[in-house]
Amino acid sequence: MRNEALVGYLLHQRPYQEKRALYYLFSQQHGVIHGVGKKGAPLFMPLQIFATGKRDLKTFSQINIASQDNTQADSVQKDSVQKDSVQKDSVQKDSVQKDSVQKDSVQKDSAPAVLEAVPYANISGQHQYAALYINEILWRLLPTEDPMPVLWQHYQISLQQLKQPLNNSELRLCLRQFEQYLFTELGFTLTLTHDNVEDPIEYDCTYRFLPDVGLLPVLVHNEESEHLASESGQTVFKGADIIEMARLGITEQTLSHWSKLHRHLIDHLLDYQPLQSRLLWQQQQRYQ
Repeated sequence: MRNEALVGYLLHQRPYQEKRALYYLFSQQHGVIHGVGKKGAPLFMPLQIFATGKRDLKTFSQINIASQDNTQADSVQKDSVQKDSVQKDSVQKDSVQKDSVQKDSVQKDSAPAVLEAVPYANISGQHQYAALYINEILWRLLPTEDPMPVLWQHYQISLQQLKQPLNNSELRLCLRQFEQYLFTELGFTLTLTHDNVEDPIEYDCTYRFLPDVGLLPVLVHNEESEHLASESGQTVFKGADIIEMARLGITEQTLSHWSKLHRHLIDHLLDYQPLQSRLLWQQQQRYQ
């Protein structure tokens, strides 16, 4: 690409020389792009960047906060994604998108805003840790230069949700919904209606979850499943809980089970390497 205009969000950055940084940009056009540019690009704000280079590491120039018109370039696709998200996500309200367009507009006219180093624009409190978590799983799991426009739109929606007042359950629902879209993009489909040999999930059985295999029945009674999980470190579910998860989806009622399942899958995809954002979140919770 040569001086190509990209719209995207900064996922991660590392120092690179005295006045520059190595950026991981989640772009609308090409997915995750690696590039080097001037220090000071903010997190969680739409950016307009010009990228040049044929190799994996691009040169980023003219890094500006994107105008409202830039972030709505694909309005038809965005509307359809938002409607689908509203149906599936009990946290998002009908007015979120309308309100966020007004609140998140960085500039009133169509010209790019002056770049300001505002690391957590409009995202405060523990919501910052949630946004950092989303960023970290994206830059660590997504392949480079693989366009994912649907996931990009859901990322925007998740950031807009994190700018709203959310209680703990609503915050966790937001993260679990986004993780589900990420798993879909990565080719992981969680089948909760049948076990690993295609037998229907039975209410009174207990199952162990293996990411590369699925749900395996284990020969214990339901009342022994929690003891098995704590003793072996395995991810174990009661059949009744799995049936409820498949029936209701990700809701407040099933949230704890989905959280356990998603965490196990995320850890597997990361080869059980720790997430820095998760460690920060845990430290913040410990000192509250």
